[in-house]
Amino acid sequence: MPAIPHPRPEQDPIPGGLLSVPQAAERLGTPVRFVRRLIAERRIRFYKVGRYVRFDAGDLDAFVAAGRVDPDDHSPG
Repeated sequence: MPAIPHPRPEQDPIPGGLLSVPQAAERLGTPVRFVRRLIAERRIRFYKVGRYVRFDAGDLDAFVAAGRVDPDDHSPG
């Protein structure tokens, strides 16, 4: 009997696959240790695949966007 595929929700990540911790660190331009600290502190969204931790690229982009700091617009005038 063939397995019945589970429908994936529309917001399911994974269109381009998931990234490993080293790949996420490379994408963020940070050391792997920093990414592991983000995981331990639950400051970034991640997925557990068995014993492995994986990231969706869109979640990494959202994490970076959430940390954006715009310059003050205090121009003399």
